[in-house]
Amino acid sequence: MSVNRRKVFTITVSFVVVALGVATAIAWRPLGHRAEGARRDRMRLSPQWQANRFVNPQPLVNDIVGGLFAISETSPVSVPPQVVPVERIASDRFTTAPTSGLRVTWMGHSTTLLEIDGTRVLIDPIWSARPTPIPGIGPGRWYAPVIALDSLPPIDIVLISHDHYDHLDMPTVVALAKTGARFVAPLGVGAHLAYWGVRADRITELDWWDSTRIGTLTVHSTPARHAAGRMLIDYDATLWSGYALVGAVHRAYYSGDTGLFPAMREIGERLGPFDCTLIEVGQYHRAWPDWHIGPEQAVDAHVLVRGRVLLPVHWGLFRLAYHGWTEPIERVTAAAALRGVTVATPRPGESVEPTLPLRTTRWWPVLPWETAAQHPIVSTQMR
Repeated sequence: MSVNRRKVFTITVSFVVVALGVATAIAWRPLGHRAEGARRDRMRLSPQWQANRFVNPQPLVNDIVGGLFAISETSPVSVPPQVVPVERIASDRFTTAPTSGLRVTWMGHSTTLLEIDGTRVLIDPIWSARPTPIPGIGPGRWYAPVIALDSLPPIDIVLISHDHYDHLDMPTVVALAKTGARFVAPLGVGAHLAYWGVRADRITELDWWDSTRIGTLTVHSTPARHAAGRMLIDYDATLWSGYALVGAVHRAYYSGDTGLFPAMREIGERLGPFDCTLIEVGQYHRAWPDWHIGPEQAVDAHVLVRGRVLLPVHWGLFRLAYHGWTEPIERVTAAAALRGVTVATPRPGESVEPTLPLRTTRWWPVLPWETAAQHPIVSTQMR
């Protein structure tokens, strides 16, 4: 190697090392913290804990080759080509309680404010620009938050389904920790929360089928079929969950991220029926049908858990898969119409009361999308 080439090589390697060091320093705190001590001892007692990690009763099946080529199938409208119509939330909207006692305000992706029988529950909140540990890197949100974080009404419970970045956002957690809200999360996730400043007495960690009562609301952790981890070396080191929220009058179900799985019927039998279900419908691909349920199976899940009104979530804010950005809502409304299922379709920032007559409007544009026949999402091991 010539002297000049050696110098170029040395400078390049040095630059890469420095860049990696800077990136690691920036990402270190958002990566979170591993569970230790009594927290980890409790995790080991979980029926879901095997060989030092959590597992699904029905393991996730992936088409690795199909996943590698999935990017070549990216829709030309996977990102909105025009401004997404949203409804900005005035800070005084929540000063008046919902007429029915149950009000849902979807804010994009899975972030949702649920007001149920006098309790306010903020679900998987993310106010950051990107669901990644390093600012400026990764998929960006398509519109600014529909309400400023400091304009939210007092939150009783912050509900976390799992520790992936689009559901557990460190800056948002840090801000909410200062409000004194209670955090409810799956086993192990409390280590992240405590590391970021949430007081220990404000953290409740639940295993599947565990429950906790906060005020007049009972929060039940329900099984989900997914995974967890915030870096490559902590795969499934924490649990993932859905939730059933049972108030004095109303019941709501949140799927979290999940594929379809047989125990959904048991969730409905034990904890349903539900006035409203919040079920993920986006970020799917046939190469990973057990990770994300897809639109048609979201309708199946809604029926299995005995839901009355389905409000689709996990779409409409970030591009985390390759389908068209409106495809999830097109497909879920088509599937629901065939099954006679009622679907609420609020625009981001709009509030709906599921037990009152719904005013459904088509607010998204007409864009190309693939049907279920063209791109089926069928979870494995359902029989």
